[in-house]
Amino acid sequence: MRLRNLILITVIVPLFAILMAFSLVAIYSLEDNLRSKLETEVQIITQATGASLGYAIDRSEPNALEDALQSAFSFHRIYGAHVFDTEGHPLYGLGLGEALFSPDNIREVAQSGKLQTAYRNDGDWNYYSALKPLTTPSGEVIGVLQVNRLNTGIENYADFIGLMALSIFIIGVIGIVLSIWWGFRHHIERPLARVLTVMERVAAGDRSQRVAVHGSDEYRRLGLALNDMLDAMAEKDADIETRRQKEIELEKRLRKSRKLAELGVLAAGVAHEIGTPLTVIEGQAQRLSRHGQLGADEQGRIERIRDEVSRIVLIVRQLMDLGRRHNVEKDTVTLDEVFEGAQALVEEDLARHDIRLDIDVSSPPPALLANGQQLVQVFTNLLRNAAQAAGVSHIRLSARTDNTELTLWIEDDGEGISEADKTRVFDPFFTTKPVGLGSGLGLSMVHRIVNDHGGTIGVFDSTLGGAGFEITLPREDTIA
Repeated sequence: MRLRNLILITVIVPLFAILMAFSLVAIYSLEDNLRSKLETEVQIITQATGASLGYAIDRSEPNALEDALQSAFSFHRIYGAHVFDTEGHPLYGLGLGEALFSPDNIREVAQSGKLQTAYRNDGDWNYYSALKPLTTPSGEVIGVLQVNRLNTGIENYADFIGLMALSIFIIGVIGIVLSIWWGFRHHIERPLARVLTVMERVAAGDRSQRVAVHGSDEYRRLGLALNDMLDAMAEKDADIETRRQKEIELEKRLRKSRKLAELGVLAAGVAHEIGTPLTVIEGQAQRLSRHGQLGADEQGRIERIRDEVSRIVLIVRQLMDLGRRHNVEKDTVTLDEVFEGAQALVEEDLARHDIRLDIDVSSPPPALLANGQQLVQVFTNLLRNAAQAAGVSHIRLSARTDNTELTLWIEDDGEGISEADKTRVFDPFFTTKPVGLGSGLGLSMVHRIVNDHGGTIGVFDSTLGGAGFEITLPREDTIA
């Protein structure tokens, strides 16, 4: 059942029923009181006049009879006074209503000796009449007195007043009900409907809905509270979505870390097996270079062999380091020291390619519990890769701390990294550089160092237009 109908049934209808019952009882009591007053007055007048009339009839004094009847008219609204003998024949009378009673009625009163009253109509007139037996001093009934009082004024209009009161009450009830209905609909039902509509749309998935804040104070407070709740829900949803995306990204990075660890173990095993033959080749080449009988051309070839062997040895060492879990020796180092150390190592590359480097670190810069040399190696590799990428003229280093982690970004404005290559950039031997210009192990080493520090590294599209790398380090390894 709707709230409007429920209020009408449980509150308004019982209230009006009680008021109607009270009004009817009040009207009935008023009418009964008026009638009782009328009857009492007529009976008193009849009793007072009856004594003198009985004496006048007994003495046969017409003048006294006339005077007694005249005295009855001194009372308010007495319109008739008549004297009858015991057989119902009129003896003397003044005023209206002589024929209100039949001779039989009069004889019955004379025989009973008791006062009788009744309401009588005579044409358009309505009377209240009393019949009183007239007696001698000895108690003998010698006649009957009839006193008529016209039922006019409020007594005559009691029924009409009741009808009018009932009509006014019904009209008032209808007006009040309509007013309540309109007020309920305008001030309660419509605002509730608006709130309900918003809630239904929110339940259907449209979290952007908000309640219009206007109307009474209660609805304004309700609208503000509901909007605050929806805003809080939206913030929670956004936070949950952000956390979910971070968890997905973290899971991808963890899978990548496991994959790289497996590849590192494999690469380390292969490097170990390659190490012994390389040592033999290096030794034999060194012995050949000592022979003085070789010409300059042969000596140059032998030196190239030794250079390439050294290059292979360096790659083998990197592979072995890649597959080995290191216990990082940490010390306190400030972030600006790390950035400045990396900048110094790549300063020549930046100047050669006319690249501007911006460093954005809060003041004072965060202090880390980390291996400063390894972190310098990380940012040196990242800066050098950015400097060697096509179309780069601007590189930005920045950092931010919060309650759980330290986040660092390195971004450039170059051509960026394709979506297909983003999942492979940390794989050993993967490189987009021409053959002979890179081993493809630099970013793998960066990934290993970050993991050794308990952090993660990922790739994203920079707002500068090129590639971006995001590094996170746990907050417990950071000194604020």
